[in-house]
Amino acid sequence: MQVRGTDYKTADGTCIRDYIDVTDLVDAHVKALEKAQPSKVGIYNVGTGKGSSVKQFVEACKKATGVDIKVEFLPRRPGDYAEVYSDPRKIKRELDWSAKYTDLQQSLRIAWRWQKSHRDGYGVSNELR
Repeated sequence: MQVRGTDYKTADGTCIRDYIDVTDLVDAHVKALEKAQPSKVGIYNVGTGKGSSVKQFVEACKKATGVDIKVEFLPRRPGDYAEVYSDPRKIKRELDWSAKYTDLQQSLRIAWRWQKSHRDGYGVSNELR
Protein backbone atom coordinates (compact mmCIF):
# COMPACT_ATOMS: atom_id res chain seq x y z
CA MET A 1 0.00 0.00 0.00
CA GLN A 2 1.27 3.44 -0.81
CA VAL A 3 0.64 6.37 1.50
CA ARG A 4 1.32 9.79 0.08
CA GLY A 5 2.43 12.43 2.53
CA THR A 6 3.76 12.13 6.05
CA ASP A 7 4.54 15.79 6.64
CA TYR A 8 1.07 17.28 7.05
CA LYS A 9 0.33 19.37 10.13
CA THR A 10 -1.70 16.57 11.70
CA ALA A 11 -1.06 14.46 14.80
CA ASP A 12 0.73 11.69 12.87
CA GLY A 13 1.71 13.61 9.73
CA THR A 14 -0.74 11.88 7.38
CA CYS A 15 -3.93 13.23 5.80
CA ILE A 16 -7.20 13.08 7.70
CA ARG A 17 -10.25 11.88 5.83
CA ASP A 18 -13.87 11.06 6.67
CA TYR A 19 -14.35 7.33 6.09
CA ILE A 20 -17.97 6.20 5.87
CA ASP A 21 -19.37 2.69 6.02
CA VAL A 22 -21.09 1.73 2.76
CA THR A 23 -24.20 0.72 4.74
CA ASP A 24 -24.52 4.29 6.02
CA LEU A 25 -23.97 5.67 2.53
CA VAL A 26 -26.77 3.51 1.12
CA ASP A 27 -29.04 4.43 4.04
CA ALA A 28 -28.47 8.15 3.36
CA HIS A 29 -29.37 7.70 -0.31
CA VAL A 30 -32.55 5.80 0.57
CA LYS A 31 -33.52 8.46 3.11
CA ALA A 32 -32.97 11.20 0.50
CA LEU A 33 -35.08 9.32 -2.06
CA GLU A 34 -37.89 8.85 0.47
CA LYS A 35 -37.97 12.60 1.13
CA ALA A 36 -37.44 13.67 -2.50
CA GLN A 37 -39.86 16.23 -3.90
CA PRO A 38 -40.53 17.01 -7.57
CA SER A 39 -38.60 20.04 -8.85
CA LYS A 40 -36.58 20.31 -5.62
CA VAL A 41 -32.91 19.42 -5.48
CA GLY A 42 -31.27 18.54 -2.18
CA ILE A 43 -27.50 18.55 -1.74
CA TYR A 44 -26.05 16.93 1.36
CA ASN A 45 -22.70 16.11 2.87
CA VAL A 46 -22.88 12.43 3.74
CA GLY A 47 -20.28 11.36 6.26
CA THR A 48 -19.48 10.90 9.90
CA GLY A 49 -18.35 14.46 10.48
CA LYS A 50 -15.10 13.23 12.00
CA GLY A 51 -11.85 12.25 10.45
CA SER A 52 -9.30 9.50 10.81
CA SER A 53 -5.74 9.78 9.60
CA VAL A 54 -4.44 7.60 6.80
CA LYS A 55 -2.11 5.92 9.32
CA GLN A 56 -5.10 5.18 11.56
CA PHE A 57 -6.92 3.73 8.55
CA VAL A 58 -3.97 1.50 7.67
CA GLU A 59 -3.69 0.27 11.27
CA ALA A 60 -7.43 -0.43 11.36
CA CYS A 61 -7.05 -2.41 8.11
CA LYS A 62 -4.21 -4.45 9.61
CA LYS A 63 -6.24 -5.26 12.72
CA ALA A 64 -9.45 -5.99 10.79
CA THR A 65 -7.77 -8.34 8.31
CA GLY A 66 -4.99 -9.82 10.39
CA VAL A 67 -2.67 -9.05 7.47
CA ASP A 68 0.65 -7.29 7.98
CA ILE A 69 0.12 -4.75 5.23
CA LYS A 70 3.38 -3.38 3.92
CA VAL A 71 3.27 0.39 3.59
CA GLU A 72 5.42 2.51 1.32
CA PHE A 73 5.48 6.16 2.34
CA LEU A 74 5.82 8.55 -0.59
CA PRO A 75 5.95 12.34 -0.89
CA ARG A 76 2.62 14.12 -0.79
CA ARG A 77 0.85 15.10 -3.97
CA PRO A 78 0.57 18.79 -4.78
CA GLY A 79 -2.81 20.19 -3.83
CA ASP A 80 -3.82 17.53 -1.30
CA TYR A 81 -5.47 18.98 1.79
CA ALA A 82 -4.32 17.94 5.24
CA GLU A 83 -7.89 17.44 6.49
CA VAL A 84 -11.12 16.72 4.62
CA TYR A 85 -14.27 15.60 6.38
CA SER A 86 -17.97 16.23 6.00
CA ASP A 87 -20.32 18.51 7.85
CA PRO A 88 -23.45 16.34 8.15
CA ARG A 89 -25.56 18.88 10.09
CA LYS A 90 -27.83 19.68 7.13
CA ILE A 91 -28.69 16.04 6.37
CA LYS A 92 -29.33 15.47 10.08
CA ARG A 93 -31.60 18.51 10.28
CA GLU A 94 -33.54 17.96 7.04
CA LEU A 95 -33.63 14.15 6.76
CA ASP A 96 -32.92 13.10 10.35
CA TRP A 97 -29.99 11.02 9.08
CA SER A 98 -26.69 10.37 10.78
CA ALA A 99 -24.03 7.71 10.35
CA LYS A 100 -24.59 4.68 12.58
CA TYR A 101 -21.55 2.54 11.71
CA THR A 102 -18.76 4.81 12.86
CA ASP A 103 -16.32 2.24 14.25
CA LEU A 104 -13.79 2.15 11.41
CA GLN A 105 -12.14 -1.11 12.45
CA GLN A 106 -15.48 -2.89 12.85
CA SER A 107 -16.68 -1.67 9.43
CA LEU A 108 -13.44 -2.87 7.84
CA ARG A 109 -13.70 -6.23 9.62
CA ILE A 110 -17.23 -6.75 8.26
CA ALA A 111 -16.18 -5.70 4.75
CA TRP A 112 -13.14 -8.01 4.89
CA ARG A 113 -15.23 -10.95 6.06
CA TRP A 114 -17.70 -10.35 3.22
CA GLN A 115 -14.89 -10.06 0.67
CA LYS A 116 -13.30 -13.31 1.86
CA SER A 117 -16.60 -15.18 1.57
CA HIS A 118 -17.46 -13.63 -1.82
CA ARG A 119 -14.20 -13.86 -3.75
CA ASP A 120 -16.09 -13.40 -7.03
CA GLY A 121 -17.96 -10.35 -5.75
CA TYR A 122 -21.67 -10.80 -6.23
CA GLY A 123 -21.11 -13.85 -8.43
CA VAL A 124 -21.22 -17.38 -7.06
CA SER A 125 -18.30 -17.98 -4.72
CA ASN A 126 -16.04 -20.99 -5.24
CA GLU A 127 -16.97 -22.04 -1.70
CA LEU A 128 -20.59 -22.45 -2.81
CA ARG A 129 -19.85 -24.43 -5.98
